[in-house]
Amino acid sequence: MHQVEIRYGAATDVGRVREVNEDAHLARPPVFVVADGMGGHEGGDVASAIVVEEFGRLAESGYDPRRGVEAISETLAACADRIGEYAAAQRAAGVARGRSAGTTAVVALLVEAEDGPAWLLANLGDSRVYRYAEGHLAQVSTDHSLVQELVDAGQLAAEDAATHPERNVITRALGESTRAQPDFFVLPATPGERLVLCSDGVSGMVDDEGLEQILAACSDTADAADRLVRAAVAAGGEDNATAVVVEVVASVDETAALA
Repeated sequence: MHQVEIRYGAATDVGRVREVNEDAHLARPPVFVVADGMGGHEGGDVASAIVVEEFGRLAESGYDPRRGVEAISETLAACADRIGEYAAAQRAAGVARGRSAGTTAVVALLVEAEDGPAWLLANLGDSRVYRYAEGHLAQVSTDHSLVQELVDAGQLAAEDAATHPERNVITRALGESTRAQPDFFVLPATPGERLVLCSDGVSGMVDDEGLEQILAACSDTADAADRLVRAAVAAGGEDNATAVVVEVVASVDETAALA
């Protein structure tokens, strides 16, 4: 087994337009999460908070690092159950209004792979995971959104997606009647490389080049997360903005060290 040293930072802001911050995040090594709620106050904010609470329990109780997919899948199922129970209780009380509660979720979990420590990444919706390595930023996750489907089908140019009138329509999320399956990705937990988890309030306001420049200018992960969010707000702050930045500092094979 490997012992991994991690640095991380997180920041969030309600933005300049919304009255309530429906984003929620968790930065509790070895579990990191960003959730972007939908459904308005007493809907989206509750749904995203449920995701953070359930993954917080996972971080506290622990998990088998060789069974990360099961750990994430079971936790997301628990989230969906709780969101459904909340929505049913709201309807029974006669206070349900507007859209049903739902949320995106993007997760980074440290696991043990055959070649050593790795990041198991999962996403539902249009919150994103980026990898920043050797000065370059690359998107790892694929948006579950209408515009992404149009881009994939060749019906929309990628550069036009950010301004498309239906850019906020997502095709997969956690909700009361939704058992959508996440996409999973695995990346080696390489020292010196960073992960960025963010809501679309960041990625939708600051392009990849801008995100890359901020990460290049910040040696501290907490400062990087703060500056990513502040840049999104400065660019218009049209949505809640949340970013979590995680960096592997070192990895030590404990078995080899004891040999």
